[in-house]
Amino acid sequence: MIAIIDYGLGNVKNVQRAVQYLGYDAILTDKYNEIANADVVILPGVGHFKDAMQAINERGLANIITSITDKPVIGICLGMQLFYRWSAEGDVEGLNIFPGNIIPIQSPYPVPHLGWNNLISKHPLLLHDVYFVHAYQAEMSQHVVAYTEYGTKIPAIVQYQNYIGIQFHPEKSGDDGLAILNQALKGGFQDDQTMASN
Repeated sequence: MIAIIDYGLGNVKNVQRAVQYLGYDAILTDKYNEIANADVVILPGVGHFKDAMQAINERGLANIITSITDKPVIGICLGMQLFYRWSAEGDVEGLNIFPGNIIPIQSPYPVPHLGWNNLISKHPLLLHDVYFVHAYQAEMSQHVVAYTEYGTKIPAIVQYQNYIGIQFHPEKSGDDGLAILNQALKGGFQDDQTMASN
């Protein structure tokens, strides 16, 4: 069973449909026991970082999200950004799973970064065009598995142990996005990490 955390912000139904399309059972939940007993946990998110952290804290979910060690925990879009220490969007602390911060995209191109862009990675599954919608980004780090170029390097997939962050929307990225989501559900890309210097 896959638990998709429903904390009031996010495209939870679209993510649930994508996961079910891949053949998995998936529930929408904010209940501690269901999250703890799931095989995989997904933290989706669309919206403002500060609002999301407030909703997570009001539901008492921060502790369970940050304490999972025995299963994949996947953050999608804003969900990935919530994994970081701090965000400039609202000047608020995140879940502090990944070191580093969420910062505004500094690019000569229009912001938000909206539309299809290609992934750059050593992993053969992570060389496709995927769909982005965001105005803030994680800082480049050793945890970056794939990134994209948009006048600057933007982390697209990050992984630290069992925590996997996906900045783009795999559920809106066609068959390639679904294949990437499926690999994340199976544990991610740890053995194929590419360094930020690549």
